[in-house]
Amino acid sequence: MITYWETGTFFTRLNEYQPNCWINSQELTNEDVELLINEYDVPRDFILDVLDIDERSRIEIEENNVMIILRVPLNNQNNGVSFITVPMGIIIQGSQIITICSRRTEIIPSLIKAINENKITICNQFDYVLRIFLISSVWFLQFLKEINVQTALIEKDLENATKNKELHRLLGMEKCLVFFITSLKSNEMVLAKMRNSRNMKGINHDEDLMEDVVIETKQALEMANVYSDIQSGMMDAFASIISNNLNVIMKQLTSVTILLMIPTLIASLFGMNIPNSFENSPFAFGYVIAISICLSLFGILLFKWKNWF
Repeated sequence: MITYWETGTFFTRLNEYQPNCWINSQELTNEDVELLINEYDVPRDFILDVLDIDERSRIEIEENNVMIILRVPLNNQNNGVSFITVPMGIIIQGSQIITICSRRTEIIPSLIKAINENKITICNQFDYVLRIFLISSVWFLQFLKEINVQTALIEKDLENATKNKELHRLLGMEKCLVFFITSLKSNEMVLAKMRNSRNMKGINHDEDLMEDVVIETKQALEMANVYSDIQSGMMDAFASIISNNLNVIMKQLTSVTILLMIPTLIASLFGMNIPNSFENSPFAFGYVIAISICLSLFGILLFKWKNWF
Protein backbone atom coordinates (compact mmCIF):
# COMPACT_ATOMS: atom_id res chain seq x y z
CA MET A 1 0.00 0.00 0.00
CA ILE A 2 1.41 3.38 -1.04
CA THR A 3 0.30 6.68 0.47
CA TYR A 4 1.42 10.24 -0.27
CA TRP A 5 1.98 12.93 2.34
CA GLU A 6 2.65 16.65 2.14
CA THR A 7 5.51 17.53 4.47
CA GLY A 8 6.11 20.67 6.49
CA THR A 9 4.94 21.73 9.93
CA PHE A 10 2.06 19.26 9.49
CA PHE A 11 1.73 15.99 7.64
CA THR A 12 -1.27 16.08 5.32
CA ARG A 13 -2.32 13.03 3.35
CA LEU A 14 -2.60 13.57 -0.41
CA ASN A 15 -4.91 11.79 -2.81
CA GLU A 16 -2.22 11.47 -5.48
CA TYR A 17 1.48 12.00 -6.03
CA GLN A 18 2.89 15.53 -5.97
CA PRO A 19 6.52 16.55 -6.51
CA ASN A 20 8.69 16.56 -3.36
CA CYS A 21 6.08 14.81 -1.27
CA TRP A 22 6.71 11.98 1.17
CA ILE A 23 5.95 8.56 -0.34
CA ASN A 24 5.18 5.98 2.32
CA SER A 25 4.84 2.33 1.29
CA GLN A 26 3.97 -0.52 3.64
CA GLU A 27 2.81 -4.11 3.07
CA LEU A 28 4.03 -3.92 -0.52
CA THR A 29 2.27 -5.77 -3.31
CA ASN A 30 3.89 -6.67 -6.64
CA GLU A 31 2.12 -3.68 -8.21
CA ASP A 32 3.53 -1.37 -5.54
CA VAL A 33 7.05 -2.68 -6.18
CA GLU A 34 6.78 -2.07 -9.93
CA LEU A 35 5.35 1.42 -9.32
CA LEU A 36 8.24 2.36 -7.03
CA ILE A 37 10.77 1.09 -9.54
CA ASN A 38 9.29 2.53 -12.72
CA GLU A 39 7.72 5.77 -11.52
CA TYR A 40 9.93 6.86 -8.63
CA ASP A 41 13.31 5.40 -9.67
CA VAL A 42 13.79 3.24 -6.60
CA PRO A 43 16.49 0.62 -7.26
CA ARG A 44 15.07 -2.89 -7.45
CA ASP A 45 17.96 -4.29 -5.40
CA PHE A 46 17.19 -1.85 -2.60
CA ILE A 47 13.53 -2.91 -2.48
CA LEU A 48 14.53 -6.59 -2.42
CA ASP A 49 16.90 -5.85 0.46
CA VAL A 50 14.13 -4.14 2.42
CA LEU A 51 11.80 -7.10 1.79
CA ASP A 52 14.45 -9.45 3.21
CA ILE A 53 13.45 -9.96 6.85
CA ASP A 54 17.08 -10.57 7.86
CA GLU A 55 18.62 -7.51 6.18
CA ARG A 56 20.95 -5.48 8.41
CA SER A 57 20.91 -1.71 8.91
CA ARG A 58 23.16 0.32 6.62
CA ILE A 59 23.53 3.61 4.74
CA GLU A 60 24.54 4.05 1.11
CA ILE A 61 25.16 7.25 -0.84
CA GLU A 62 24.89 7.09 -4.63
CA GLU A 63 25.00 10.31 -6.64
CA ASN A 64 21.91 12.27 -5.54
CA ASN A 65 20.31 9.41 -3.62
CA VAL A 66 20.88 8.47 0.01
CA MET A 67 19.55 5.01 0.87
CA ILE A 68 19.19 3.93 4.49
CA ILE A 69 17.96 0.69 6.01
CA LEU A 70 17.18 0.55 9.72
CA ARG A 71 15.63 -2.14 11.87
CA VAL A 72 12.34 -1.25 13.55
CA PRO A 73 10.41 -3.21 16.23
CA LEU A 74 7.16 -4.96 15.47
CA ASN A 75 4.50 -6.49 17.70
CA ASN A 76 4.14 -10.02 16.37
CA GLN A 77 1.67 -12.37 18.08
CA ASN A 78 1.27 -14.93 15.29
CA ASN A 79 4.27 -17.18 16.00
CA GLY A 80 5.89 -18.05 19.33
CA VAL A 81 7.91 -14.78 19.46
CA SER A 82 5.91 -11.77 20.69
CA PHE A 83 8.21 -9.06 19.30
CA ILE A 84 10.48 -9.07 16.27
CA THR A 85 12.29 -6.50 14.14
CA VAL A 86 11.91 -5.82 10.42
CA PRO A 87 13.93 -3.66 8.02
CA MET A 88 12.60 -0.27 6.96
CA GLY A 89 14.09 1.45 3.93
CA ILE A 90 14.43 5.21 3.54
CA ILE A 91 15.45 6.91 0.29
CA ILE A 92 16.22 10.61 0.06
CA GLN A 93 15.99 11.95 -3.50
CA GLY A 94 16.69 15.65 -3.30
CA SER A 95 13.67 17.13 -1.52
CA GLN A 96 11.69 13.91 -1.75
CA ILE A 97 11.70 11.11 0.81
CA ILE A 98 10.47 7.54 0.31
CA THR A 99 9.93 5.03 3.11
CA ILE A 100 9.48 1.31 2.43
CA CYS A 101 8.56 -1.50 4.81
CA SER A 102 7.27 -5.02 4.20
CA ARG A 103 5.04 -4.93 7.28
CA ARG A 104 2.73 -2.39 8.87
CA THR A 105 4.42 -0.97 11.98
CA GLU A 106 3.64 1.65 14.60
CA ILE A 107 6.62 3.81 13.57
CA ILE A 108 5.04 5.85 10.77
CA PRO A 109 1.69 6.55 12.53
CA SER A 110 3.62 7.59 15.64
CA LEU A 111 5.82 9.91 13.57
CA ILE A 112 2.81 11.55 11.93
CA LYS A 113 1.07 11.94 15.28
CA ALA A 114 4.17 13.43 16.95
CA ILE A 115 4.74 15.95 14.15
CA ASN A 116 1.09 17.04 13.90
CA GLU A 117 0.45 17.29 17.65
CA ASN A 118 3.71 18.99 18.62
CA LYS A 119 3.96 21.17 15.49
CA ILE A 120 7.61 20.24 15.01
CA THR A 121 9.40 22.13 12.26
CA ILE A 122 11.76 19.91 10.27
CA CYS A 123 14.51 21.74 8.41
CA ASN A 124 15.69 19.06 5.95
CA GLN A 125 15.09 15.48 4.85
CA PHE A 126 17.76 14.06 7.14
CA ASP A 127 15.84 15.38 10.12
CA TYR A 128 12.92 13.21 8.96
CA VAL A 129 15.29 10.25 9.03
CA LEU A 130 16.43 11.13 12.54
CA ARG A 131 12.80 11.46 13.66
CA ILE A 132 12.13 7.95 12.35
CA PHE A 133 15.18 6.69 14.23
CA LEU A 134 13.97 8.47 17.37
CA ILE A 135 10.43 7.07 17.14
CA SER A 136 11.89 3.62 16.49
CA SER A 137 14.04 3.83 19.64
CA VAL A 138 11.01 4.94 21.66
CA TRP A 139 9.07 1.89 20.46
CA PHE A 140 12.04 -0.33 21.27
CA LEU A 141 11.88 0.99 24.83
CA GLN A 142 8.11 0.53 24.98
CA PHE A 143 8.32 -3.08 23.82
CA LEU A 144 11.19 -3.75 26.22
CA LYS A 145 8.95 -2.67 29.08
CA GLU A 146 6.24 -5.02 27.83
CA ILE A 147 8.80 -7.84 27.64
CA ASN A 148 9.77 -7.10 31.23
CA VAL A 149 6.11 -7.26 32.34
CA GLN A 150 5.53 -10.56 30.52
CA THR A 151 8.75 -11.95 31.99
CA ALA A 152 7.57 -11.06 35.50
CA LEU A 153 4.29 -12.93 34.89
CA ILE A 154 6.19 -15.96 33.59
CA GLU A 155 8.49 -15.80 36.61
CA LYS A 156 5.47 -15.92 38.91
CA ASP A 157 4.11 -18.98 37.11
CA LEU A 158 7.50 -20.68 37.18
CA GLU A 159 7.69 -20.72 40.97
CA ASN A 160 5.35 -23.73 41.15
CA ALA A 161 5.88 -25.11 37.66
CA THR A 162 6.77 -28.73 36.96
CA LYS A 163 6.47 -28.65 33.16
CA ASN A 164 8.49 -26.94 30.43
CA LYS A 165 5.68 -24.71 29.12
CA GLU A 166 6.82 -21.68 31.12
CA LEU A 167 10.44 -22.24 30.11
CA HIS A 168 9.37 -22.18 26.45
CA ARG A 169 7.59 -18.87 27.06
CA LEU A 170 10.69 -17.50 28.73
CA LEU A 171 12.77 -18.70 25.79
CA GLY A 172 10.44 -16.73 23.50
CA MET A 173 11.16 -13.57 25.50
CA GLU A 174 14.88 -14.30 25.23
CA LYS A 175 14.55 -14.53 21.45
CA CYS A 176 12.83 -11.13 21.39
CA LEU A 177 15.74 -9.61 23.28
CA VAL A 178 18.28 -11.17 20.91
CA PHE A 179 16.42 -9.64 17.95
CA PHE A 180 16.32 -6.27 19.68
CA ILE A 181 20.00 -6.26 20.66
CA THR A 182 21.15 -7.21 17.16
CA SER A 183 18.92 -4.58 15.53
CA LEU A 184 19.85 -1.81 17.94
CA LYS A 185 23.56 -2.46 17.43
CA SER A 186 23.20 -2.19 13.65
CA ASN A 187 21.06 0.97 14.00
CA GLU A 188 23.72 2.45 16.25
CA MET A 189 26.36 1.82 13.58
CA VAL A 190 24.26 3.66 11.00
CA LEU A 191 23.80 6.59 13.36
CA ALA A 192 27.54 6.73 14.01
CA LYS A 193 28.21 6.84 10.27
CA MET A 194 25.63 9.60 9.79
CA ARG A 195 27.08 11.53 12.72
CA ASN A 196 30.56 11.41 11.25
CA SER A 197 29.48 12.14 7.69
CA ARG A 198 29.85 15.90 7.63
CA ASN A 199 32.28 15.67 4.72
CA MET A 200 29.80 13.67 2.64
CA LYS A 201 27.91 15.73 0.08
CA GLY A 202 24.41 16.76 1.01
CA ILE A 203 24.30 15.33 4.52
CA ASN A 204 23.33 17.90 7.11
CA HIS A 205 21.38 17.29 10.28
CA ASP A 206 20.29 18.83 13.56
CA GLU A 207 23.06 18.07 16.07
CA ASP A 208 20.71 18.30 19.07
CA LEU A 209 18.26 15.91 17.45
CA MET A 210 21.11 13.56 16.56
CA GLU A 211 22.26 13.61 20.18
CA ASP A 212 18.74 12.74 21.37
CA VAL A 213 18.52 9.86 18.92
CA VAL A 214 21.92 8.48 19.97
CA ILE A 215 20.98 8.69 23.64
CA GLU A 216 17.64 6.93 23.13
CA THR A 217 19.26 4.21 21.02
CA LYS A 218 21.99 3.59 23.58
CA GLN A 219 19.43 3.52 26.38
CA ALA A 220 17.35 0.94 24.52
CA LEU A 221 20.45 -1.15 23.77
CA GLU A 222 21.64 -1.05 27.39
CA MET A 223 18.16 -1.96 28.67
CA ALA A 224 17.94 -4.86 26.23
CA ASN A 225 21.38 -6.11 27.32
CA VAL A 226 20.41 -5.90 31.00
CA TYR A 227 17.13 -7.76 30.44
CA SER A 228 18.94 -10.38 28.37
CA ASP A 229 21.53 -10.98 31.11
CA ILE A 230 18.77 -11.26 33.71
CA GLN A 231 16.79 -13.72 31.60
CA SER A 232 19.85 -15.86 30.92
CA GLY A 233 20.32 -16.26 34.68
CA MET A 234 16.61 -16.86 35.14
CA MET A 235 16.59 -19.65 32.54
CA ASP A 236 19.27 -21.55 34.46
CA ALA A 237 17.72 -20.84 37.85
CA PHE A 238 14.20 -21.83 36.89
CA ALA A 239 15.35 -24.96 35.11
CA SER A 240 16.76 -26.02 38.48
CA ILE A 241 13.56 -24.93 40.23
CA ILE A 242 11.40 -27.04 37.92
CA SER A 243 13.65 -30.03 38.53
CA ASN A 244 13.51 -29.43 42.27
CA ASN A 245 9.70 -29.07 42.23
CA LEU A 246 9.45 -32.36 40.40
CA ASN A 247 11.74 -34.00 42.96
CA VAL A 248 9.54 -32.69 45.79
CA ILE A 249 6.43 -34.14 44.14
CA MET A 250 8.16 -37.48 43.61
CA LYS A 251 9.23 -37.51 47.27
CA GLN A 252 5.67 -36.83 48.40
CA LEU A 253 4.26 -39.55 46.14
CA THR A 254 6.87 -41.99 47.41
CA SER A 255 6.00 -41.13 51.00
CA VAL A 256 2.29 -41.70 50.33
CA THR A 257 3.09 -45.04 48.67
CA ILE A 258 5.12 -46.19 51.69
CA LEU A 259 2.37 -45.17 54.11
CA LEU A 260 -0.24 -47.03 52.06
CA MET A 261 1.94 -50.14 52.24
CA ILE A 262 1.56 -50.31 56.04
CA PRO A 263 -2.18 -51.24 56.18
CA THR A 264 -1.68 -53.45 53.12
CA LEU A 265 1.09 -55.34 54.92
CA ILE A 266 -0.97 -55.78 58.11
CA ALA A 267 -3.99 -57.02 56.18
CA SER A 268 -1.80 -59.41 54.22
CA LEU A 269 -0.23 -60.89 57.36
CA PHE A 270 -3.54 -61.55 59.09
CA GLY A 271 -5.15 -62.76 55.90
CA MET A 272 -2.80 -65.72 55.47
CA ASN A 273 -4.19 -69.25 55.77
CA ILE A 274 -2.07 -70.07 58.83
CA PRO A 275 -2.94 -70.04 62.54
CA ASN A 276 -2.78 -66.67 64.33
CA SER A 277 -4.17 -65.32 67.55
CA PHE A 278 -7.23 -63.75 65.90
CA GLU A 279 -8.68 -66.62 63.88
CA ASN A 280 -11.38 -67.38 66.46
CA SER A 281 -11.93 -63.86 67.74
CA PRO A 282 -15.18 -62.09 66.77
CA PHE A 283 -13.30 -58.77 67.01
CA ALA A 284 -10.42 -59.80 64.70
CA PHE A 285 -11.43 -57.42 61.89
CA GLY A 286 -11.59 -54.46 64.28
CA TYR A 287 -8.21 -55.35 65.79
CA VAL A 288 -6.59 -55.52 62.36
CA ILE A 289 -8.08 -52.16 61.38
CA ALA A 290 -6.94 -50.61 64.66
CA ILE A 291 -3.40 -51.95 64.28
CA SER A 292 -3.27 -50.68 60.68
CA ILE A 293 -4.47 -47.20 61.74
CA CYS A 294 -2.01 -46.99 64.64
CA LEU A 295 0.98 -48.05 62.56
CA SER A 296 -0.05 -45.71 59.73
CA LEU A 297 -0.32 -42.76 62.17
CA PHE A 298 3.05 -43.70 63.59
CA GLY A 299 4.48 -43.70 60.07
CA ILE A 300 2.96 -40.29 59.32
CA LEU A 301 4.41 -38.82 62.53
CA LEU A 302 7.80 -40.34 61.75
CA PHE A 303 7.79 -38.88 58.24
CA LYS A 304 6.73 -35.48 59.61
CA TRP A 305 9.50 -35.56 62.18
CA LYS A 306 12.08 -36.47 59.51
CA ASN A 307 10.58 -33.85 57.16
CA TRP A 308 10.01 -36.49 54.51
CA PHE A 309 6.35 -35.71 54.01
